[in-house]
Amino acid sequence: MKHFDNYKFHPSSLGLIMTDSKVKDQLGETCKKHLIECYIAERYQRTKDFYNKYMEKGTLQEEESITLYSLVTKKFHRKNTETIENDFFIGTPDLFDGPEIRKAKKVLDIKTSWDVFTFFNVFADPLNKKYEWQLQAYMDLTGATSANLVYCLVDTPVHLINDAKRKLQWAMNVIDPEANPEFLKQCAQIEKNMTFKDIPMEERYFEFNFSRNDEMIERAHTRVKECREFLNEFSFKENKKAA
Repeated sequence: MKHFDNYKFHPSSLGLIMTDSKVKDQLGETCKKHLIECYIAERYQRTKDFYNKYMEKGTLQEEESITLYSLVTKKFHRKNTETIENDFFIGTPDLFDGPEIRKAKKVLDIKTSWDVFTFFNVFADPLNKKYEWQLQAYMDLTGATSANLVYCLVDTPVHLINDAKRKLQWAMNVIDPEANPEFLKQCAQIEKNMTFKDIPMEERYFEFNFSRNDEMIERAHTRVKECREFLNEFSFKENKKAA
């Protein structure tokens, strides 16, 4: 058995590996780049650092987003912490409806928007296909027949608000913040731009519904197998060079 024969992908990466090449029957460049990152992580235990303030807010405010969603839908939801896997994927769905995660009727994925502008961009921009692939993978893992992608708009953590104010102070070269009316005015605007409790809760969430698509899931299974072949061949080439 080759090293990557049983390699499993996280649902969030499925949208990357499902990209196709312009050349028929070849993996796309985006797919290959992600697979090389998977190879590096597996062989060298290194992961690419792409953490930023948007991801930090999403991680820190996930519980607040779940609370908002529970309040507006009038149905209690608790964050799922159980990681599950099958022959192709491994992941931890955010929320689910059903007696237990492996018998879920519906899975839900929470996206915490950075600000009111990125939140409303959801209505203007076509839905990112990678999220649909992610939810199909979660439905494959759980057996669910439907999935919701939930966008929530909740307050930004205080330390990120303060970071924005400090950057403004440096940019404006302000020595004494309390003595600079323009700086104080802009700080007040920063706070307004990063907190949202003045907006009704019902206007701070939106959800897209997806139905289980067994054809997409079968395509995903096939692609996972192709990606494993690529990783095994890439590993062989690297080992051959090192020999």
